[in-house]
Amino acid sequence: MATYIMLSRLTEDGAETLKKRPVRLQEVNKEIEGMGAKILSQYAVLGPYDFVTIIDTQDNETIARISIEMGSRGSVQVQTLAAIPIEKFIKGLK
Repeated sequence: MATYIMLSRLTEDGAETLKKRPVRLQEVNKEIEGMGAKILSQYAVLGPYDFVTIIDTQDNETIARISIEMGSRGSVQVQTLAAIPIEKFIKGLK
């Protein structure tokens, strides 16, 4: 499994939807898991992004499909980053 960090920013429509139906966030998480990912943790944050989600998937293609699917809805803008565990990163430097 590969780990990714998804940074999400709600659009105006997304914020309105979430305000009316906060449970929508959990529904979207289930949809993401249905696309082959496992959500390890998720945080609402202050600053330029609204949410940080830590996700495990099988490969880059899966997370790319998830990112495009989420972004195409018009309710959220996403930026996805590949994350390398520090132990693996250090091992790769040796």
